[in-house]
Amino acid sequence: MTINVLAICGSLRAKSTNRGLIRFAQANAPDGMKIHLADLLDMPFYNADLAEKPVAVEQLLKQLAAADALLLGCPEYNYSLAPALKNALDWASREADNHLLSGKPVAIMGAGGGMGTSRAQYHLRQVCVYLNLQPLNQPEVFANAFSGSFDTDGNLTDERIQALIIKQLAALQKWTQQLRK
Repeated sequence: MTINVLAICGSLRAKSTNRGLIRFAQANAPDGMKIHLADLLDMPFYNADLAEKPVAVEQLLKQLAAADALLLGCPEYNYSLAPALKNALDWASREADNHLLSGKPVAIMGAGGGMGTSRAQYHLRQVCVYLNLQPLNQPEVFANAFSGSFDTDGNLTDERIQALIIKQLAALQKWTQQLRK
């Protein structure tokens, strides 16, 4: 049975290194795993006063309903996760009984400066606790976006990080199967 993974990237830039991590993951998913990328470009900030959900939100909710697991590309903005990623999780969490997120396995990766989004990823793990997401503990993927690990289009070129992503995807596949039992 194929595991459907929904990747949600907190960076909206086409050439972002976080999207580059996800592109590499999509191209190198293990047999039995398919990774789809959510489009957050037109998603408004969560607002409970909206009478109807915007089309972009409805699309994300459908993708989440079909997903067996999540892959979160987590940039670091001011020591925290990017607003686009948090906003997507906020919209999803407002569905009845948090059924689109609760109990779902998730892998987290990120590219940024210095410590490669470690602070943002740890903050995201706190959000995962509240949402009852089931984050994969290891391997963790932290990439320094400014160390020559990416080309000018944001594509991952570092073989060490590539190998780490392949290990993370295999672990996510195993984790998803384990949680299904």
